Amino acid sequence: MSGPDALGRHDSWEGVRAVVAGFGSAGFASADNLTHLGAGVTALDESAAGREEEAELLEVLGATIRLGAGATATLPDDVDLVVASPGWEDSPLLAAARERGLPVWGEVELAWRLRDPGTPWLCVTGARDPGRAVLMLAAVLRAAGRRTVPAGAAGLPLVEAVMDPEPYDALAIGLTAAQLRGSGAMAAASAAVLDVGAEPGLGRVYEQVEQACVYQLADPATEDLVREADVVEGARAIGITLGVPGVGMLGVVEDLLVDRAFIADRGSSAAELCSVEDLPDLTPEVVQDALVAAALARAHGVDQVAVRDGLRAFTTRA
Repeated sequence: MSGPDALGRHDSWEGVRAVVAGFGSAGFASADNLTHLGAGVTALDESAAGREEEAELLEVLGATIRLGAGATATLPDDVDLVVASPGWEDSPLLAAARERGLPVWGEVELAWRLRDPGTPWLCVTGARDPGRAVLMLAAVLRAAGRRTVPAGAAGLPLVEAVMDPEPYDALAIGLTAAQLRGSGAMAAASAAVLDVGAEPGLGRVYEQVEQACVYQLADPATEDLVREADVVEGARAIGITLGVPGVGMLGVVEDLLVDRAFIADRGSSAAELCSVEDLPDLTPEVVQDALVAAALARAHGVDQVAVRDGLRAFTTRA
């Protein structure tokens, strides 16, 4: 039996004894997929509200489910790995695991280890909800013919998304500060921070980025996070502004969203992406999210027409 550090999505996890802390959507996805991979899984949570059917399903598949008051009071004796749902970082259960020297992975780290290496992660985080920007990004990627799905804080649990039998062309991922604290060696292809606010640790999303770090010109703290990040050589810093963009930025000129970052003649011109009338409304946060989605998609090689069509399709769904 190999240790969990050496295992991925195509390996047998038979003999690995895993505890999953938390039985919300992320915890269920982790427990479900580890069970399917052959691990012996015990899922623990103090609450059973609304999860009874999932618990019964996993028990039929061979997992052990302990829900309710006192379920997380003690860590089982025979454990090789603990997987923590977001928000469990400071729990006594995880403290006990660390005291034993056990590996403790967050949901994001488990998903990263189980991912198909050919599927790039395009990530959005921030003090405010990244959901709309991620849904816009997914719409743009689909308009470009990429098979994708919104995941993480904005859609499918990450572990469920990465374990799809047919790997996606790219994943549009929303991450909270809590998820980033359990992200392990995760390295996004491109990433954006919407705003910093009082949330610590958001700069983690920029670490080891390969293509583009998207920051907000109106929030200098986001640019500071880019400067502090250890990125892959060649990764670009791409600014977003609600005003006229400088070179290397996306922004707004009159009633148009424009690109001065991903075109050959960006020093002297800008490429039209879409009209503000293509967006659900003209509030600053909606325009900002559209620019973030456009920047991440453009960094991934999506053309201008697909950006426009994707944002229009998002408007239709809204």
